Amino acid sequence: MRSRSPYSSNISYAGPGPLTPAIKVIVIACVILFFAQALAPEAEVWLGLWPNAVIHNLWIWQLFTYMFLHAGVGHILFNMLTLWMMGCELERMWGTAFFARFYVICGLGAAITHVTLAVLFGGRLAEAEVVGASGAIYGVLLAYAMYFPTREILMSFLFPVQARYMVLILGGISLYMSITNSGVAGLAHLGGLATGWLYLRGRRMRLSAEIQYQFSRWRINRARRRFDVHPGGRDDRPRYH
Repeated sequence: MRSRSPYSSNISYAGPGPLTPAIKVIVIACVILFFAQALAPEAEVWLGLWPNAVIHNLWIWQLFTYMFLHAGVGHILFNMLTLWMMGCELERMWGTAFFARFYVICGLGAAITHVTLAVLFGGRLAEAEVVGASGAIYGVLLAYAMYFPTREILMSFLFPVQARYMVLILGGISLYMSITNSGVAGLAHLGGLATGWLYLRGRRMRLSAEIQYQFSRWRINRARRRFDVHPGGRDDRPRYH
């Protein structure tokens, strides 16, 4: 199967393959902390995302550490499986450094979104704990859909859905869960989704500007060579052949 998108073209799908370096580190960290939670439940007080603690106690590290904790076996399995399926190909395409930066930024964006809304609306949002890599993974899902929009994914391992529609469906579900207060941090999911889109859009705009700049420089240098013009002015010194 081949996919076309505004970001890449004619990229063949060969499956997620083995774990890539950044994803391997993320999975290992999540598994270690999952067992740490079971052995020392009080770790969640320090490492989970508690908006009131971030706001009033300035426990800023929770904006980062929460994305390595999970609420149960099903939670961590689903998140790590999704990260492997969608993230490995992106990491191979982008490189480990860019993927790791993108992942962390999406996770931070999800956390900041949740804490900001907790400040604005208070109540249950400010008091409830948030854990899980879902916010960062929603950013990865968004990126996957942008690069491979027509690639089919088996939702719930049953229904083939194109990646672009899968992201819309999952975004709609997160919005519904946010409205109904289902106990799932849907707002954080949407925050990760939006952060991923803004980051990639900004990168694309910077890349476009760089291409235009380099093209303008090429045209100027070409004109200089054509008319024998040098940066310091026209060279009128005698030439010997």
